[in-house]
Amino acid sequence: MAQAVRRLWWRVEGKIVEGLIALARWLGPRRASALGGAVTRALGPWLPVSRIGRRNLELAFPASDAAWRERVLRGAWENLGRTALELPHIPALQRTESGPGWELVGAEHIPPGETRMIFVSAHLANWEVLPLVAAQFGLRMGSLYRAPDNPHVDAALLRMREGGQALDLFPKGSRGARLALRHLAAGHALGLLVDQKLNEGLELPFLGHPAMTAPAPAELALRFRCPLIPAHVERIGPGRFRIVLEPPLALPDTGDRHADARSVMLAVNRRMEAWVRARPEEWLWLHRRFPARFYKGAAPPPG
Repeated sequence: MAQAVRRLWWRVEGKIVEGLIALARWLGPRRASALGGAVTRALGPWLPVSRIGRRNLELAFPASDAAWRERVLRGAWENLGRTALELPHIPALQRTESGPGWELVGAEHIPPGETRMIFVSAHLANWEVLPLVAAQFGLRMGSLYRAPDNPHVDAALLRMREGGQALDLFPKGSRGARLALRHLAAGHALGLLVDQKLNEGLELPFLGHPAMTAPAPAELALRFRCPLIPAHVERIGPGRFRIVLEPPLALPDTGDRHADARSVMLAVNRRMEAWVRARPEEWLWLHRRFPARFYKGAAPPPG
């Protein structure tokens, strides 16, 4: 019985997602972005998960006041809603001077003639536009992908991507790691988001506190001696983004691979921390990024 109810709910969820995708396409990128942002800005702060966001903001900005943190939290919810309803439009976005689309800063940091490289990024603004840059430079990019538990939702999202830039998606886990390794070994590019919760990895400082950090970007870059390029997205309008590429990070070669990977990931975390502090409303604060002990008694909504 429970299985039948779950399958029924999965079908309902799938239809809801298909309906939202259709609505977003009908609205166009500007209006879809505005609608998504307005809904989540109004409702998101009242959801239980916002307790985690408030606690993260307290930890990251201990000198801030509650009113400022609440403004940032609402901005983060607005960005998330905009991102969700912009997704159906991402495959069609072009590099433009104005309006929905994207612009690029730091193109000179992509080494000419290179096809094997790693872009390391964070969940900032609409991070899904990053593959558009790779395609512009003729790179075949791959990335790790956590498929939704609901197969109908997964199928709807994969159909939504059709017709856009080619992106090789590898499932998170050991199998996906092997596929990503093979992809890089074949001379292609990888895009990795490494700012979210992890139960394993290296414990490194991030936003002033210890945070488990995935070492994969450093380990792969050191293994293949390929460019490791910090990249992030900034929101500059409804459906409009600035993609910023930074110089490749230095790759030490001391003979101690563990120490070298730790040094590289410290540099990665420092870059991500700078991005988040510069534009806090555009980061995804709604996850337990730090050890569990930091979240006991997380704050409820004010008032």
